Amino acid sequence: MSNGQIERIIQGGEDLFLQAGIKSVTMDDIAKHLGMSKKTIYHFFNDKNDLVIALVKKKLEEDECQINDIIQNSANVMEEMINMMKCSEDIFSRINPIVIHDMQKYHPDAWSEFQKFKANVLVKTLEELLIKGIKQGFIRPEIDVKILAKMRVNQVEMGFNASIFPIAQFSTWRVQYQLLEHFNYGICTIKGHKLLDEYKKVHIEQLN
Repeated sequence: MSNGQIERIIQGGEDLFLQAGIKSVTMDDIAKHLGMSKKTIYHFFNDKNDLVIALVKKKLEEDECQINDIIQNSANVMEEMINMMKCSEDIFSRINPIVIHDMQKYHPDAWSEFQKFKANVLVKTLEELLIKGIKQGFIRPEIDVKILAKMRVNQVEMGFNASIFPIAQFSTWRVQYQLLEHFNYGICTIKGHKLLDEYKKVHIEQLN
C-alpha cells in the first residue's frame, strides 16, 4: 500500500503545483486536497522539497519512456519529429510556467535533476536523431549536430521564461510549438520539408 500512497501524494502535489505554482502550495494544502493527514505525508517525505524532487524524477522517467516509445514506433526521423511535436504540445499545454520559475528559485536540487536529464538524455537523444536524419537524407548534412541539439533543448527552457514571454501575452504551449516548428523547418532538407508538410497536414486533419 505504501507505494500506492506515495504515488497518490506525488499526484496530489502535481495537481496543486500545476494550478498555483510550487511556492504558494503548502503540505497542509496537499493533505487537505487528498483528504489525508499531514503526518502520513511526512511519513514518506521529509518536506516539500523532498516531494518536489520525487515528483520531478517521476515526470522525467515518464518523459524518457514516452521519448523511447516515439523513437521505436516511428517509421523515420521526420515521423519521430512530428510525434515529438504532438507529445510536446500535450505536455506544454499542461505546464504552468510559474512551476518552472519556482523550481529554479526555491528547489535547486529538483532543478538540478532536470538539468542532468537535459544534458544526459535530451541532448544525447536529439544528437542521435539528427545524425540518423542526415543519413536518411531528411536533415541538412552541413548542420553542427552538437550545437543544434544543445540549442534546441535550451530553447525549451527559454520558452518558459516569463521575462521573455510574459504569461499575460503569450500562451506557453504556443510559444513552445512555434520554437519547435521553427527548429524543425530550419534543419530539414527539401525532402524533409515535403515530409514535414505531409505529416502536418494529416495532423491538422485529425484535429478537425
